[in-house]
Amino acid sequence: MTKAISFSFEFFPPKTDAAEQALWQAVSILEPFNPDFVSVTYGAGGTTRARTHDCVTRLENEFGLKTAAHLTCVSASKEEVDKVVDDYLASGIDHIVALRGDMPDFAPYAAHPDGYQSTVDLVAALRARGVSNVSVSAYPEKHPDSPSIAHDLSLLRAKAEAGASRAITQFCFDDDALARFRDQLVAEKLEIDVLPGIMPTTNFVGAFRMAEKCGAHVPEQLRKRFLGLEDDLPARREVALAVALEQCERLLRAGFQGIHIYTLNQAEFASQLMSELKG
Repeated sequence: MTKAISFSFEFFPPKTDAAEQALWQAVSILEPFNPDFVSVTYGAGGTTRARTHDCVTRLENEFGLKTAAHLTCVSASKEEVDKVVDDYLASGIDHIVALRGDMPDFAPYAAHPDGYQSTVDLVAALRARGVSNVSVSAYPEKHPDSPSIAHDLSLLRAKAEAGASRAITQFCFDDDALARFRDQLVAEKLEIDVLPGIMPTTNFVGAFRMAEKCGAHVPEQLRKRFLGLEDDLPARREVALAVALEQCERLLRAGFQGIHIYTLNQAEFASQLMSELKG
């Protein structure tokens, strides 16, 4: 039997009252699509810890959405991380996206002396504390701090062996890179569900700049589709929707069983994409 296609959305916690209003409006618009789960990010160095917790519990308990909380091991002791986990479990949240995390101001990574030293350690600790569903990250084009793809695959295997059941990829514009990554997992007999991360956005200048920082390749043919549209928002919307829809359809045809959408809290665009995919 063919496994059902899954869709999930990622939100980030608001930093202002206006941003909070926009977030809940976005959630209300996307809720009817019945995502398999939604996730809420965690700021560098755990800077949005309280806001993330508030968002996660409201999404789960008020909106009734299966919700995953991002959690990092950077800049926190094991005791602090364990307290966050126990608070989530007490609130009925048992899906955690376990990440290494970024240092404040994007300084070079350094593990907390009293903290979990790696994502692998964090995943094992989450499972030991009773978290039943643990997702982790994956990098089809190599993590910026990694020496090689082989190193990334070895790390992903260790995460899976520690108890991770799902990997969500860094957003990727290069379908060939995603296909190669999937084929490498098969060749390595590395069994873990993989959700490709898709970032549908009309702000292509910002998205491409972010891609460069993350080491994500932007195909030249994709860049060409946005040429000359800097001051034409309606045309950008049309092209951006077409690009995102084409990518999702190609990935699903290629055998991926789900899509994780980085919404950037922009509900209208994500909603249009979902309407096309499910229409």
